[in-house]
Amino acid sequence: MKILLVEDDIMLNEMITEYITSTGHVIKNAKTGLESLEILENEKFDLLILDINLPDIDGFTILEKMHEQKRMIPTIYISALIDIEEISRAFDLGCFDYLKKPFHLKELTLRINKILKTRIVPQRHKRLSKHYSFDSENMTLLFNNEPHILPKRQLQIIELLAQNRSLVVQYDMFRTYVWNDDYIDNATIRAEVNRVKTILKEDFIKNIRGLGYKIDRFYSA
Repeated sequence: MKILLVEDDIMLNEMITEYITSTGHVIKNAKTGLESLEILENEKFDLLILDINLPDIDGFTILEKMHEQKRMIPTIYISALIDIEEISRAFDLGCFDYLKKPFHLKELTLRINKILKTRIVPQRHKRLSKHYSFDSENMTLLFNNEPHILPKRQLQIIELLAQNRSLVVQYDMFRTYVWNDDYIDNATIRAEVNRVKTILKEDFIKNIRGLGYKIDRFYSA
């Protein structure tokens, strides 16, 4: 796995880099937000390990800029922050996991391995809720394993959200994928998503105010 680490604490940056490299991953590091954005312009990564508090722009802004560019990379936030609103914001922006400083390096490895497993194991049926799943191979929404028929546009909305579970799908992404880059205002997109939500028998599409929508990863009890 190719990883970009963004951490301004030089000692911690070096420790994480050395440890992650020893586990067999390829890692590149940056110490500022602007440096990380420059790297991301020129290289592709499988994972971001991102400090929230950076000296120039914060980790939230970095992920927001990635969304603007329609680039979605699984992200682990690391921070000493304990404010629940900041943690909630991190997950709303699509972070895959969150580690509070200080943490044991082995704990970070466990989180990375968890992401690696989701990449390696192909999941034809993406679980969306207790009763809903999406068959990505046949482009079919299933309710209790039976097809739930939707119009093409509404099915495309579900597909886009299902392919990006736990990430915020912003309005521009809907315009590109569902409306083929036609200029459609946000109100029209909201109206169409609300029609989908009305049809569904379970409410699993979350409105992220001002940004777009997301479907959280569903874990059965």
